[in-house]
Amino acid sequence: MAKQNVAEQFVDILARAGVRRLYGVVGDSLNPVVDAVRRNSAIDWIHVRHEETAAFAAGAEAQITGKLAACAGSCGPGNLHLINGLYDAHRSMAPVLALASHIPSSEIGLGYFQETHPDQLFRECSHYSELISTPKQMPRLLQTAIQHAVGQRGVSVVALPGDVAAEPAPEKAAELALVTSRPSVRPGDAEIDALVRMIDEADRVTLFCGSGTAGAHAEVMEFAGKIKSPVGHALRGKEWIQYDNPYDVGMSGLLGYGAAYEATHECDLLILLGTDFPYNAFLPDDVRIVQVDVRPEVLGRRSRLDLAVWGDVRETLRCLVPRVRTRENRRFLDKMLKKHAETLEGVVKAYTRRVEKHVPIHPEYVAAVLDEVADNDAVFTVDTGMCNVWAARYISPNGRRRVIGSFSHGSMANALPMAIGAQFTDRGRQIVSMSGDGGFAMLMGDFLTLVQYDLPVKVVLFNNSALSMVELEMLVAGLPSYGTTTTNPDFAAVARACGAFGLRVEKPRQLAGALRDAFKHRGPALVDIVTDPNALSIPPKISADMVTGFALSASKMVLDGGVGRMVQLARSNLRNVPRP
Repeated sequence: MAKQNVAEQFVDILARAGVRRLYGVVGDSLNPVVDAVRRNSAIDWIHVRHEETAAFAAGAEAQITGKLAACAGSCGPGNLHLINGLYDAHRSMAPVLALASHIPSSEIGLGYFQETHPDQLFRECSHYSELISTPKQMPRLLQTAIQHAVGQRGVSVVALPGDVAAEPAPEKAAELALVTSRPSVRPGDAEIDALVRMIDEADRVTLFCGSGTAGAHAEVMEFAGKIKSPVGHALRGKEWIQYDNPYDVGMSGLLGYGAAYEATHECDLLILLGTDFPYNAFLPDDVRIVQVDVRPEVLGRRSRLDLAVWGDVRETLRCLVPRVRTRENRRFLDKMLKKHAETLEGVVKAYTRRVEKHVPIHPEYVAAVLDEVADNDAVFTVDTGMCNVWAARYISPNGRRRVIGSFSHGSMANALPMAIGAQFTDRGRQIVSMSGDGGFAMLMGDFLTLVQYDLPVKVVLFNNSALSMVELEMLVAGLPSYGTTTTNPDFAAVARACGAFGLRVEKPRQLAGALRDAFKHRGPALVDIVTDPNALSIPPKISADMVTGFALSASKMVLDGGVGRMVQLARSNLRNVPRP
């Protein structure tokens, strides 16, 4: 049996850790690793057109599967292109291992061609970033990197010089016992006792949920039902908590809707469940606040806490439900449910007035139709900007759908690359990229990756020839819009030139049929929808806080749009409110 080199051993360890794909762009310093992948049937090399796409794709795969994913970039400029996607994966708590190949080890520190210092460059967007200097380091260093990524849920970066990768691996290298899953974390008895007392003493309790409630829907519903609490959510909590929720009062934040803001401010105890909601201007400063999170480092960094609870949301609620007293009084809950329904009723008409005849097409109408025709287990990847608004307000979660985006990092151009990673996890699942024209154009080259691998991703392109969210921010700040318009091609024609299915839609009556035709197509498809660039309502007042702090006025006034099927859910929940 031929002796392994370091690159082969590296790839073997990745395979043992469950990695099935390595996304990247080939380059000379990566050659030993790419060749090792070629000869290892457990891992596929996924050739993308830009390393930023590689990192976004790996991050999306990790978010969909919950398992370690990997990407790679060649020395210098190659691995530098990874950094934006790695920031996003890290802030999304996606376990990703990034290989940053390096210049020859003998030249490090001497100003060699393409020299950078990746072990230093990636430290801010990773839990672990180190350089492999000798073959003997590799097995233990890679094991440590994997366990940082999995255990702390984020990015690890390994810098590997090409010459070291090609060297013989040490003989009889240890068979490493790899950690590839996380344990549950139960809070301490003292914290549970204190939280039970606070809940039992409070008259009005509100739950505000984030992505940390993933896998805890049943526990949140049982807990809310027992204490008669309204349940609001942040954007990243929407997919986990909004569906089948008779206590739903909507979302808080700049894109918020419904009564979530009122519910968090009119309670006397606010419990933050698995959320690191960044906009403290939306959080109250005159009610008691408890935060429950599995990451102790985030406890209390957004607001003053009366109690910090370190633990999984599900495990914490399993401890609480048997101990808190059952409430019969639902006055506060019913008040918030009524307020929520009234608020949604007031805005739902905004996108129903003559939308089937309005040209250019209302983007709200596009999102509402997309929500209707997409599969019940579809994965939606969402571009940053106005596509976030349409996804937040119109895509209906149901416990099977997924909605992922650059919700914490806020990068442009994330939707298409994320769709690539999501589709590789399951070629039979419907993956929909909700792309803005600005974001799509930025990494448009990787539409060719869909064609090359025949990935059946469906790109739904909201094409208004503008960077609308930036334009909105300018107008809210009292500035004239400038530099926000773009000159676009017929993107459907571009898609067809690339060898994919492409349709252009300019009239509302064409929309549903075009989406259905694209979804029926077995390969990659793009629907270029010309939407109204003026589909924004500018607030009657301008506040500096709206730009710098996303204050309440921004939430209430910036966006005047419908809320799709959410109003139907609110109406349904009102049936549970006792009539006087």
